[in-house]
Amino acid sequence: MIDGRQIRMARAGLRWTIDDLARQSGVSVRTIKRLEASDSEIASGNISTIAKLRSCLEAAGIEFIGSSDKAPGIRIHGAAKS
Repeated sequence: MIDGRQIRMARAGLRWTIDDLARQSGVSVRTIKRLEASDSEIASGNISTIAKLRSCLEAAGIEFIGSSDKAPGIRIHGAAKS
């Protein structure tokens, strides 16, 4: 599972705005803002939404590493796209 910090880091690494991520993933800006505000693992009730975000960010070259309680982070593969 990923957390809000990792989503924020991934967006920054890709130089994407929240609007960019919303457009690419099909998840609303409001939902992304709510998820990014959480610094802990995102609740299981949002699994399909997190899966959309994760899939979108991974397709853009992001690798999620660590876990919410143990060194959460990202790696960027390939060139960042805006």
